[in-house]
Amino acid sequence: MQGRQQIDLSGRVAIVTGGTRGLGLAMAQALAASGARVVVCGRNAPESLPAGLTFHAADIREADQARGLVDAVVAEHGRIDILVNNAGGSPQADAATASPRFFDAIVRLNLHAAMYMAQAAHAPMKAQGGGSVVNIASVSGIRPSPQTAAYGAAKAGLLNLTQSLAQEWGPDGIRVNAVIVGLMQTETAGATYGDAEAQAAVGHSLPLRRMGRGEDIAGAVLWLCSDLASWVSGARINVDGGGERPYFLDLVKGN
Repeated sequence: MQGRQQIDLSGRVAIVTGGTRGLGLAMAQALAASGARVVVCGRNAPESLPAGLTFHAADIREADQARGLVDAVVAEHGRIDILVNNAGGSPQADAATASPRFFDAIVRLNLHAAMYMAQAAHAPMKAQGGGSVVNIASVSGIRPSPQTAAYGAAKAGLLNLTQSLAQEWGPDGIRVNAVIVGLMQTETAGATYGDAEAQAAVGHSLPLRRMGRGEDIAGAVLWLCSDLASWVSGARINVDGGGERPYFLDLVKGN
C-alpha cells in the first residue's frame, strides 16, 4: 500500500466487476482507500465485505443486467467515474474436446461482459464529461494459452477492444486502458501452479523473482484511474514481474 496516499480519488464513483474476492477485491479496497465510493458486483452476495465497499447482485454476462447495474449505481451516487472490468477466469480444458457451450461461456465472461459494462457506462460518463475504463487482461492474451485456449482468445479480444474503444470514446473524455496481468499468487494459485514449493519455483523463474500479488495490480489500476494518467488511453500495461523466461533458453543450457 506504500505510496497510495498520494493518489486522491475523493468524490469519484467506481464499479469493480468480480470485486468480491481475489484480485478484484484488492483493487476495490485500494480504490476505496484512495477516497472513491466503490461498488462491487457478482452473481451472489458475499458473506461479508470490507468497509467502504457496497455490493450489487448482477450477472453481467447478460447485457440487460449490466445496464441495470450501471443505472442503479448512477441513480444512487449520481455518476460513474471508474469502471474496472475484472470479472473473468477459466478452468482448464482440452481445446479439441471442449464443448461449444463451454467455449461460449468463457468468451461471454471474459469478453462480452466487459463490452456490456463499457457500453452501459458510456452514456453517463459522456454526460458528465469523461471517465476511466480499465480492462483486466492477461498474459494469456498475448502468448499461447494451452489448456485455456478460449480464455486466451477472449483476453486477446479484450486487448483489441480496449484500443478500439479508446479511439472511439476519446472525444467523449473517456479513457480506456488495459492491465496485462502476469502470474499471480492468489488464493486459487494452487490449482494452477501446484503447492507452495512449486509456486516459489515459478516465482523465482521471473525476473523480479516472485509471483504477483493483488496490491501489484491494484497499484497500476489506481494510477490509470487517477489524474496522473490523464493523457493515457489505449495503453496495454504489462504488470508481470518482467515477463516469463523463454523456455528455449533453458533447453540451450541443457537444463
